[in-house]
Amino acid sequence: MTLPEDWTLAAQAAAHAVRRGDHIAVHCQERSLTYAELHRCSNRTAQALRSAGVGSGTRVAYLARESEYYYSTFLACAKIGAVLVPVNWRLTSREVDHILRDSGAELVFVEREFHPVLDRVRTALPALRHIVMMDDGNSDDPGAGLRAWRSQASEATPEHRCGPHDAVLQIYTSGTTGNPKGVVLAHRSFFTLPAAMRDAGVDWLDWRPEDVNLISLPGLVIAGMGWFMHGFNAGATNVVMRMYLPQDAVRLIVRHRVTTTFAAPAMLAMMLDERGVGPHTFTSMRKVAYGAAPISTGLLQRCLEIFDCEFAQIYASTETGSVAVCLPPSDHVPGSPLLKAAGRACPGTEVKIVDRAGSRVPPGQIGEVCVLTPARMLGYWNMPDATARTLVGDWLHMGDAGYLDENGYLFLGDRINDTIIVAGQNIYPAEIEKELGDHPAVVDVAVVGAAHSRWGEAVHACLVLRPGTCVTPRQLAVFLQGRIADYKIPVEYHFVTKLPRNPSGKLLRRVVRERLAEQIRPAAAAAAAKGE
Repeated sequence: MTLPEDWTLAAQAAAHAVRRGDHIAVHCQERSLTYAELHRCSNRTAQALRSAGVGSGTRVAYLARESEYYYSTFLACAKIGAVLVPVNWRLTSREVDHILRDSGAELVFVEREFHPVLDRVRTALPALRHIVMMDDGNSDDPGAGLRAWRSQASEATPEHRCGPHDAVLQIYTSGTTGNPKGVVLAHRSFFTLPAAMRDAGVDWLDWRPEDVNLISLPGLVIAGMGWFMHGFNAGATNVVMRMYLPQDAVRLIVRHRVTTTFAAPAMLAMMLDERGVGPHTFTSMRKVAYGAAPISTGLLQRCLEIFDCEFAQIYASTETGSVAVCLPPSDHVPGSPLLKAAGRACPGTEVKIVDRAGSRVPPGQIGEVCVLTPARMLGYWNMPDATARTLVGDWLHMGDAGYLDENGYLFLGDRINDTIIVAGQNIYPAEIEKELGDHPAVVDVAVVGAAHSRWGEAVHACLVLRPGTCVTPRQLAVFLQGRIADYKIPVEYHFVTKLPRNPSGKLLRRVVRERLAEQIRPAAAAAAAKGE
C-alpha cells in the first residue's frame, strides 16, 4: 500500500508550526499551547529522549493522567521513531507490571501520584532504565518535572526519517482470554479516515481547522487518541480533560464554545443530567460522535433534542486503528429502523460477514464481522499466532457477530468475544473470572454484563461455591481489590448451584446473561414500584 510520505505525525507537526503557528493546538485546565509551541516542546522532549538513549523502536511508557504533556510526548516519540506505550493509571501494580514487562519499555514518564504503583514493580523490570517524574510535587502543573528534565535539550527538530507504515503507538487491549495484548499502530492510522472521507465527498465525520474539539475520552485508548489526532491533523483546537467529569465537560463546552466531541452514551447521559442543562447549553455544538456501547432510543432522542446538532455513531476497535463503520447524521431520523444499525462501512473501508469456515455469507445472515481498512494495526506485539488469528490476509476478524442488510448497513448481534462495556471502558470477563476462581470458596464462576441505565452495562458475577463454604459479596469485592482495577470489580454477585455449559464443558455465557436478565427484571420493577 503506497501512501503519501508526509502522512507522519512528525511532518504534520512541522507543517502546522509554519502554517498555523499562532493557533491554539491544545488547551488543558488553564494552560494552552499553540501549534508552534507544541512543535518546539515536542522537539525538546524528543532531543531529551535521545540523550537518554531512546531511539527507533524503543518503547516509552506513559503512566499519568491526561494533559497537553501526553500529546507532546507522543509527538516527541514519533519524531525519533520511538513507540509510545500508554498505561491506564487506574490499573493495579500487577497489570502495570505486565504491560511494562511485555512491552520492554526502557523509559517511563510517571506522575508522582502513581509512582507507588511503579515502585512496587520496577525492580523486576530489567529493561526499564529511566523513570521521569512528570510533576515536581509542589505545583498544579502536571508537567513541571518533565519540563525540568528536558530543560537543557535543544528545540531543534531531530533528524529522523519515518514513513506512514512505521510503528508509533502500542495500546494494550485485553482479549477474551489471557493477558492484555499490545496493539501496534502506525502513523497511517491517523490519516486514512479523513482523507477517504474527503475523497468520497462525504462529511459523516469531519474535522475542520476552525473546530474546537473536546477530548472527553482519555488518549490511553484509541478512541481518545484518535479523536485528538484527527483534530490535530486538521489544525483544530483540542480541549483536553484531565479526567472525565460531566460537570466539567458541560463547563468546557460552554466556556470554549466547543463544536465537536466523541463520547460513550453513558457520558452523554451524564451531561444531560447535569443541573440547568438545556438546548441553550450546547448552541456551539455542530457534531457529536458516539460509540463504544449501544445507545437506547430514549437517550438518543434526548441527545438530538437537547444538543440540537448532528450525531454520528461509530464502530471501531483498537485493532482497526480508526473508525471502520459509521451511521451518518442523515440516518439519525427519529423512529427510523436504521437507528438500530451500527452504520455503513466508511469510505476506503470494507465490511464482510463470514461463517465459521471463513466464507462470506449473504445479506441478512449472521456471522462474524470482518473489516478491511488501511488504518488497521501492524499486529500484536510479539504475538504472531494471535496476530494471524485476528488479521487474516488483510482482513481483521472483529470477534463480533452481526449481519449486513441489502443496503450494506451493519447490524450487530451478540458479541462473540463477550466484552462488557461500562461507560465506554472495555472489560473482559475471562480476566475477572480468573481472579475470582482463585478464591478458595469459589468452584465455578461466570462474569457477564447486564444492562445499566447510567453506565450502559454493569459487571455481574455468577458463582458456584464449594460445598460447606460461605462467602459474602463484600468479602469477594475485598478479595479482588489490588488484583484487578476497581472499575472491573463486579457490582453484583449472584450465587447459583450450577452454571450452564455445553457437552465439551464450554461456558454458555449467553444463557447466563439471559437468566440473569430474567432475574434482574422483577427486582428492578419492584424497586421502581417502591420509588427506589
